[in-house]
Amino acid sequence: MVEELWSRIAEDKKIDLEWAEKEKRKVDIDTIQHSNVREVGAEWISYNAWDKLQLTSFFREQGWDEEQIQLAATQVVSRAVYPESELRTSKWIKENSGICELTGYDTDQITKDKLYNNSLKLYEIKDKIEKHLSITTNTLFDLEDKIILYDLTNTYFEGSKVKSKIAKHGRSKEKRKDAKLIVLAMVVNIEGFIKYSAIHQGNIADCKKLITMITKIKVHTCSQKAVIVLDAGIATEENLKLIEENGYHYVCVSRTQLKEYEPLKNRLTVILETKTKNEIQLKAIATIKNTDYYLEVKSNAKSLKEQGMKNLFEKLFEEELEKISNAINRKGGIKQSSKVYERLGRIKQKYPTANQYFDISVKINEQTNQVTELIWQKNSSKHDHTIEHLGIYFLRTNLNVRDEVIIWNIYNTIREIESTFRVLKNDLNLRPIYHKNDNSTMAHLHLGILAYWLVNTIRFQLKAQNIKHSWTEIVRIANTQKIITTTGQNTEESIISIRKCSEPSNKLKELMDVLKINYKPFRKRKSVVHKMTPNFLNSTENQLFISG
Repeated sequence: MVEELWSRIAEDKKIDLEWAEKEKRKVDIDTIQHSNVREVGAEWISYNAWDKLQLTSFFREQGWDEEQIQLAATQVVSRAVYPESELRTSKWIKENSGICELTGYDTDQITKDKLYNNSLKLYEIKDKIEKHLSITTNTLFDLEDKIILYDLTNTYFEGSKVKSKIAKHGRSKEKRKDAKLIVLAMVVNIEGFIKYSAIHQGNIADCKKLITMITKIKVHTCSQKAVIVLDAGIATEENLKLIEENGYHYVCVSRTQLKEYEPLKNRLTVILETKTKNEIQLKAIATIKNTDYYLEVKSNAKSLKEQGMKNLFEKLFEEELEKISNAINRKGGIKQSSKVYERLGRIKQKYPTANQYFDISVKINEQTNQVTELIWQKNSSKHDHTIEHLGIYFLRTNLNVRDEVIIWNIYNTIREIESTFRVLKNDLNLRPIYHKNDNSTMAHLHLGILAYWLVNTIRFQLKAQNIKHSWTEIVRIANTQKIITTTGQNTEESIISIRKCSEPSNKLKELMDVLKINYKPFRKRKSVVHKMTPNFLNSTENQLFISG
C-alpha cells in the first residue's frame, strides 16, 4: 500500500524529488577532506601495455589462477614504473601507487616474499613468455624481423658472491674491475623488441654462445632469411661461418684492420651526413683473401675522437719518460740500469699504443752499470701512417647487395640494441645486482626484461608519432595524474566518499591519445555512510514498524 501510494505521489509530481536529491548532494565545504592519494598515470599506461600484449590470456593458458595473474601484472608494471628491490617495491605499492586498484590484487596481501617468489615463478617459463611476446608484437605491429641485432652486455654485483657459479670477474663495461659480473646476451629486432635473451657467466667472451642464440631465434618467429647485425667483438670467422651455415646473412664490423685492399673500379666514394651532422665516407673495396663484400668507412667524428685520445696517451707517455730522465740526472735518483728498464717496461705496458710511435735509446756506463741518459724521439713515419688511418673501420657482409648506403643503414640499426641496453641499465635500474643466490639473480634480470617489454611497447607507439621521450620522462609526465579519495558531510549529516582520478595534464593527454587509452582508469566511485541510527530503533520490532 505504501509503495502504491508513493508511486502515485511521484507520478503526480506532488513532491519535488530532484530537489530532495540535490539537497542530499549538498556538502558542507568545511567538512571536505582529501586522503589516500596515489600515483596512477604511469601505472595506467603500463597496465594498458600489459593488456595489449595479451599477457593475461597467456598466463591463463599456462594454468595460472586469477590471483596469480593479478600479482604478476602488479609486479611487472611496478618494475617498469618503480624499478627497485622487492622490499622497496612492496612499500611503494602499499603507500604510493594505485596499481592494485587497476589489477584487482589485494594491496594488504603484498609482501616482499610474495614478490620474490613470484619473480622466480615467472622465470620458470621464461622461454614461453619470450616466444609469446615475440609472436604477439610481430602480429600487433605487423613486423617481419628481416633485420635482427645480437650483442652482449654485462652488469656487476655488489658483494663478494663467493658461492655463485655465474658471477665471475671479467671486462666490466662500467669499469668496475673490483666487482664480479654477469653477462646478458640479447637478440633484438630493429624496432627494439626482444627476440631472445640469455644469461651467462661474467667471464664469457663476446664471441661465444652464438650457437645457442641461433637455435633459439629459429623458434621465436624470426625470418629464416634474416640479416644478423653484429659488433666486432662477436664477429669471429667461426661465428660468421656458423651464421651462414644456418641460412642467415650477416653485417658486421671487421675484427681485423685491413691493410692490403684497393677501391673497387667504377665505384665512387659515397658521402653521407648522419643524424648528428657528422660526415661519413663510404668506399667499396676489394681484398685478395676474402670473398665477402667490404666497405671502408671513414668518420670525421671518430677521427677527431681517436686523435684526441692518441694525443692524450702520447702526452702521458712522454711525461713518464721525463720522470725517468729527471731521476737519472738527479742526485740520489734511480740510475741502476735494471731499475730503469723496469720503469720503462711498466710505462710501455700502461701505454702500449703510444709506445709504438717512439724510438727510445738508453745510454749506460758499463763500469758502473748505471744509466747516464735516456733519449727518445717520435717515429715520424709510423706516426704519419697512423694519422692517415684514424677514424677508419671496415664493414663486412655476405649479403648479395652491392649498395654502400644500404649496407651502412643496415649496420647502423645496431644503435637500437645499444639503446635497449641503456634503457635496461639506466631507466629500469638493472645494475648493480644485490641478490645473493643465482636463481634470484636470474629472476631479477628476467623481471627487468619483462618490464622492458611494456616500456618498448609504449615507446614504439609514441616514436611512430615522432614522440621520442625517454622512459624516465614518460613516467615523470604520467605521474602528474593521481587518484584521490574526497569525503564530506551532506545536509543529512551523512558522509559522502568519492574516489576519483585527477584530470591528466595536456602533455599526458597527448601521450594517451597516441596510445589510444582512456584519460582515466575509472570515472568515479561513490559511497554514502549514513548518520548513526538511534539505539531505540535498532530492535527488530522497531525496524519492521518503520519500514511499514
